[in-house]
Amino acid sequence: MDDTLIDDLSQPHPRASTGTEWELLSDRVMGGVSAGGLSRETIAGRTALRLQGDVRLENNGGFVQAALDLAPNGATDARRWSGISLDVYGNGEAYNFHLRTADVTRPWQSYRAQFDAPAVWQTITLRFDAFTPHRLTAPLDLSTLRRIGIVAIGRAFQADIAIAGIRFNA
Repeated sequence: MDDTLIDDLSQPHPRASTGTEWELLSDRVMGGVSAGGLSRETIAGRTALRLQGDVRLENNGGFVQAALDLAPNGATDARRWSGISLDVYGNGEAYNFHLRTADVTRPWQSYRAQFDAPAVWQTITLRFDAFTPHRLTAPLDLSTLRRIGIVAIGRAFQADIAIAGIRFNA
């Protein structure tokens, strides 16, 4: 297997190329009322992971997320790569990409980068040096990268984003 590959969507849903499984999370775990769904669909001619949802701010909520552990048991050492690229199709809204490392010990902590999801297939590249820590002070330690997340967060809106491939880039 290509070691840059995170998911090419060739495995049955919800399994990723990493051998782990995509998971839907929402603010309901903390009392929020956002709701969403995670499916495998053909979008504009490409097989894709599709995250849809109604992001709502009531009860201190405000997110739906497609999350993926990068390794079945432990972490991935991502120091040899400069970032992550993903093939995206969306509804023109802004989304977040979250990273979790061994230093992230609370559910509300992550390293975050924002991107727009246009209504055409486009490859988005997020450099690791563009990620900022959220509610933690530890610098991003790429040697202990555990989990990624595609997140609709922070404002009330209808989320609709599809990912056709995701990989580390040199």
